[in-house]
Amino acid sequence: MIRSLLLPAAAVMAGACATPLAQTQPTETSTMVDQEPLTIERLYASPGLSGPTPTGVKYSPDGKRVTFLKARADDTARFDLWQFDVATGAQSMLVDSKLLEPEEVELSEEEKALRERKRIAGRKGIVSYDWGTADTILVPLGGDLHLVTLAEDGVSTRQLTETDAFEYDAKVSPGGTYVSFIRDGAVYAIDLASGAERRLTPEAEPDKAIAYGVAEFVAQEEMSRYTGYWWSPDDRYLAYTKVDESTVDIIPRFDIAAEDVTVINQRYPRAGRPNAIVDLFVRDLETGSETQLTSVGPDTYLARVNWTGADTVWFQSVDRDQTAISYYVSNTPDWSPELAFQETQDRWVNLSDDFLVLDENRILITRELNQVPHDSWVEGEDGTPVRVFNQPEPYRHIQMTQDGTDRLKSVTAGEWPVDEIVGRAGDTVFFTGHMDTPLERHLYRTEIRASGAPARPQRLTEPGKSWSIAMAPDGQSFVGTSSSPSQPPQTGLYRITQPLSDADLEQMDAKRLPDSDCIDLTPIAKQVTKSCPDPIELITWIEENRLDDTHPYAPYLDAHTVPEYGTLTAEDGQTLYYSIQLPPDFDASKTYPALVEIYGGPHVQTVNRNWERLSDQFYSRQGYVVFRIDNRGMANRGKRFEDVIYRQMGIPEVRDVLVGVDWLKSQPFIDGDRVGIQGWSYGGYMTLMTILQAPEGTFAAAVAGAPVTDWGLYDTFYTERYMDTPQDNEEGYEKSSVFYHLDQREAPLPQLMLVHGMADDNVTFDNTTRLMAELQQRGVLFELMTYPGQRHGIRGQALSTHLMTTRMNFLDRHLK
Repeated sequence: MIRSLLLPAAAVMAGACATPLAQTQPTETSTMVDQEPLTIERLYASPGLSGPTPTGVKYSPDGKRVTFLKARADDTARFDLWQFDVATGAQSMLVDSKLLEPEEVELSEEEKALRERKRIAGRKGIVSYDWGTADTILVPLGGDLHLVTLAEDGVSTRQLTETDAFEYDAKVSPGGTYVSFIRDGAVYAIDLASGAERRLTPEAEPDKAIAYGVAEFVAQEEMSRYTGYWWSPDDRYLAYTKVDESTVDIIPRFDIAAEDVTVINQRYPRAGRPNAIVDLFVRDLETGSETQLTSVGPDTYLARVNWTGADTVWFQSVDRDQTAISYYVSNTPDWSPELAFQETQDRWVNLSDDFLVLDENRILITRELNQVPHDSWVEGEDGTPVRVFNQPEPYRHIQMTQDGTDRLKSVTAGEWPVDEIVGRAGDTVFFTGHMDTPLERHLYRTEIRASGAPARPQRLTEPGKSWSIAMAPDGQSFVGTSSSPSQPPQTGLYRITQPLSDADLEQMDAKRLPDSDCIDLTPIAKQVTKSCPDPIELITWIEENRLDDTHPYAPYLDAHTVPEYGTLTAEDGQTLYYSIQLPPDFDASKTYPALVEIYGGPHVQTVNRNWERLSDQFYSRQGYVVFRIDNRGMANRGKRFEDVIYRQMGIPEVRDVLVGVDWLKSQPFIDGDRVGIQGWSYGGYMTLMTILQAPEGTFAAAVAGAPVTDWGLYDTFYTERYMDTPQDNEEGYEKSSVFYHLDQREAPLPQLMLVHGMADDNVTFDNTTRLMAELQQRGVLFELMTYPGQRHGIRGQALSTHLMTTRMNFLDRHLK
């Protein structure tokens, strides 16, 4: 538990917690051995060691079925579509991907890029699907579309398209009338009753870099907006984009594969350069008329589009400085947009997908807001609760629009962040968040109060785990997937019981002490008392994934280790969470090499209580101590924690990492001369920035994968959010560059390996080639591994095995 490792800041910085940490670990485990040795080959082979884990979990519109994608036991990269009958508990395969796609189809460039943006590029078979009516499901596969119909006498499949073109971003319209999709840069629709196909937007003009109904690169990669068209609830209207990328620079990208080189002229808006121009239209399918709602770019962005009724559409735009999200609403008949309200921040705003329509006058959204100053409880030196006064900080919370005005009412509040709104039942709202601890994501419910302060949320899910949630349409049940450091993901169907009574809530508000009769109220109280009613009930497992003798991980379970968690203190007093994982045969009298696994970038959290990365298990079994730390700038800690990196990326984050490394090296069981560091993407950047700013001898080896080396080479939306433009922050860009710190470095670098996919369309390969050239000019020796044809991730069993083997060969040579 966290508290077992907490020490005063001065003691942490002095390394005084080394002995207590060692004492918390089992020391009589030298005889613990694997039933089988965990090899690199087995790490990436099928079946997956984590066991079967459903993904893409969805309820049918009537709530009678739960559907999900499930990897095949003989090929963990290939997914089929399965269903679970809520009434009977029966589970069955709906669509066998091998039957619909016996041979793999070469993906279009657009589909490859979309899968890269969604981080599913390594998957095969069925990678997405869309519910239509309660008995129809749309399945894209192999570049064509298939409609699955569920009937009492069985399942039938109808192929809707069979063309040389690649159809993607397919949807069933809300009313079930049409199936729509993108083909050759335009939106098409098939009338399901007649089978007639028609184009709903103008044709694309590739020679002018104009397409319709699509999402431009930064919308996909940085805004998580993967579509460019949206149906109205009654199927009459279609909102769609016109994307003009003629203003965007062409960056020639050499797609270097094993046997050839293709030059791809990629429209890539680098920091400080022009963005695409995006227009938003509404088309009336009954009359054929079209109305332009707005035009954004190159200095604004279209972020979100949501229908709230048959004749009302909302859209959100973000300014180039990313300090304001503007919410606009448009209504028939003229569709003239009106500014409803804005969210503003001094440094930058973070986007959210939260937009839940309650009724014609009320919408739930989330925004990052300053909290009201209040009292709270912390643990005193003698272990008793002490009341302290908390200064307000911005955290993401739920707000509700009222009567179509710009007055927003707070539904949640507190010094913890909401993750996302997942559903509602009447005026009960369900959301995921980190109210209990930053290390765990839970499902909570709260009531919308007509007046007064927000109601206190109630945690519904079991502590000690992290959860992901899919709510039933009626809000009475949910599918929950949970995992912990000792239990791989389990997926169950849960019933929600009655909420706590007003008396319970009043007692909690009045006492605010850990001896309450109900749920834990402060970070001090870790367990729910037995007198507290269970807020949820497990109906049945969809995938229990029990760690029994038949589990794929069973031959390796004896040597399984779990991380210890603790906290350190940053220079500004903020808390940094870390995890440390020791070898299964750990002996406190010996010393071990250590591996610092780093990411360090925004919107990511690596220290949390869930089923860990099995690569960490492999490292620990090879005799390494694995250390992770979430520095300032990372996710789920509030805006103040994030904002530290504003206009100076790669500077405060490195100082936090070095606080962690100093603590790590102060432990008596760590060999301070054998510490390595590695990371990928932003983690690759952090690896380079850390070794360049660390004192000589801090690290013996470093592996930097797909690193950004100069933020002037990365895209507008991501980079400018944190750094402003290069024109407005020239000094910040210079000092956040790897090359600046390479110039400042006088001490020798640790042993270095660079790794990059040669077709990377996100962090382009020239980030690494420029660093290679600079190191060569300086006479700095380094090792290099490049992967022909691979993009930002190295995909597939063979290449994943090769990459891990390469890393281990390098690390073992220099750390052992």
